[in-house]
Amino acid sequence: MPRSIQDILEHADELAQRFEDYEPSEGDEVPLEEYLLKRAVMARARCEGQIVEAVAAARSRGITWNQIGELLGTSPQAAQQRYGMLIEQTQANP
Repeated sequence: MPRSIQDILEHADELAQRFEDYEPSEGDEVPLEEYLLKRAVMARARCEGQIVEAVAAARSRGITWNQIGELLGTSPQAAQQRYGMLIEQTQANP
């Protein structure tokens, strides 16, 4: 549903006021180290997803597990064990 510029501005003003009025409670604040760890875990998960997609694309183009293992810095068997089933699951549930 399209919004008018006025609607958007009013919503922005409302959000700005909510941020200005916000008073954190004891449970709201997270130590910086915990926040950074959560971000790193999410980044790793995104990267792992990209690797699975890249391995699947490589396999669909005929790239061997030997080549994939070399690119991943592991043995062909380890690469196939780690990503083979994931690729099959991804292809079965697009």
